[in-house]
Amino acid sequence: MIRKSPAMEVRNNLGELLNEVQYRGDRIVITKAGKPIAALVDYRLFERIRLMDREFETLTDELAKAYKGLDSHAALSEIDEAVKSARGR
Repeated sequence: MIRKSPAMEVRNNLGELLNEVQYRGDRIVITKAGKPIAALVDYRLFERIRLMDREFETLTDELAKAYKGLDSHAALSEIDEAVKSARGR
């Protein structure tokens, strides 16, 4: 379950919220003045997010190298075509 919790409530009930995340698999969106500022998630999910982030960085670095020196409009057109083709499968 994903729920919102004001930062003040998190400060006052951190132990309880950690238990909810650890044992129930809940996810807590921490808010400040009603706006989301952070999230409290299970460590396994955090590690998966970190892995996805690294993979995304690697992919974008490889794309930057592959398209270095190419006109940006031509590169974007080629990437758009590849995305359309991949999604059409």
